[in-house]
Amino acid sequence: MPKKKTKKAAAKRFRITASGLIKYKRCGGGHLMSSKSRKRKRRLRNKNVFRRSISKRIVALFA
Repeated sequence: MPKKKTKKAAAKRFRITASGLIKYKRCGGGHLMSSKSRKRKRRLRNKNVFRRSISKRIVALFA
């Protein structure tokens, strides 16, 4: 039986926390930042967490 391989695209985009939640970076923070408000840029800096229902599907990519 061959080993399960991690989907590298998922490994680059997501991190699994100790409690099993999935952290990801919000989109839209790469360029054209001068037209975005200070509040919006501040929120884009932070990581976000997926809901548990979506997390189950993403964890399957790591297994």
